[in-house]
Amino acid sequence: MISKFLSTIILILGFSLSGISQERIRFAVIGDFGWESKEAEDVANLVKSWKPDFVITTGDDNYDYGEDSTIDRNIGQYYSEFISPYIGKFGKGDTVNRFFPTLGNHDWRVAGAVPYLKYFTLPGNERYYDFVRGPVHLFALDTDKHEPDGNTDTSLQAKWLQERMRRSTSKWKIVYLHHAPYSSGKDHGNFIPAQWNFKKWGATAVLAGHEHLYERLTIDSLVYFVNGSGGRSLYTFAKPIEGSQVRYCEDYGAQLVTATKDSIMFQFYTRNDSLVDSYTLYNIDASGITIPKGETMPPPPPADSTQTKHPKPKK
Repeated sequence: MISKFLSTIILILGFSLSGISQERIRFAVIGDFGWESKEAEDVANLVKSWKPDFVITTGDDNYDYGEDSTIDRNIGQYYSEFISPYIGKFGKGDTVNRFFPTLGNHDWRVAGAVPYLKYFTLPGNERYYDFVRGPVHLFALDTDKHEPDGNTDTSLQAKWLQERMRRSTSKWKIVYLHHAPYSSGKDHGNFIPAQWNFKKWGATAVLAGHEHLYERLTIDSLVYFVNGSGGRSLYTFAKPIEGSQVRYCEDYGAQLVTATKDSIMFQFYTRNDSLVDSYTLYNIDASGITIPKGETMPPPPPADSTQTKHPKPKK
């Protein structure tokens, strides 16, 4: 009887673990990357080494002026294998699109962001949109002032987000955009128009760029990431704002996000594949474990030892 009971338990656990592995997805996050350079190439090679299911961006995909003449060498040269349909000259592209960008202020420097909208084929109106992969529902926003549907929390775009998130049945709801709602960056800092009520609307995390550095913050019990170290240049920090937990601006890099129905882990790596930060959220309802949501793995550094690093001088 005991043997039969143990066999049943093992069978159930095996089935459960099998289900988890089938629901596992991995995606990369790059920001402020769209510049032909060794640094951008290094970050792209890091991303490709992960073999992610897809790539998302936090904007500024095509420096400096969002032009037709630069978009393919700034993006396609490094990420064509994720793009479909691909209309550039760097390879054949993919058969299914796996590259999901957001618009940044540099992408809007051409009226109507025409080169960007022509180059990519994206869901919805292509300026802001959503899609689901595995246990994750992703919402790409356009926070630029030129967005026709507005970029504030009372805009048509915000109402769209609120309604789409309300209808979502996914465990993890990731919002990503260009202008960082909160940042300790010296160049831009907080972008008030993007300080929407993401927590109330159901977001799991918010990812942004604009500041060319990496930062993790917790604001009103919601985790925010600033990820703008994709290749253009590096910025520095001002005085840390309240809620800032990890700050890094010494080298370029990207995030790897791994999600199952039980957990979602955000990791930031430098272009040399050095882990800077790792943060995990757990779905207690699904797993029954008692680890609090938001606990990091490994544990975060104490507030008084959080590193604020500065880029090395350019040669």
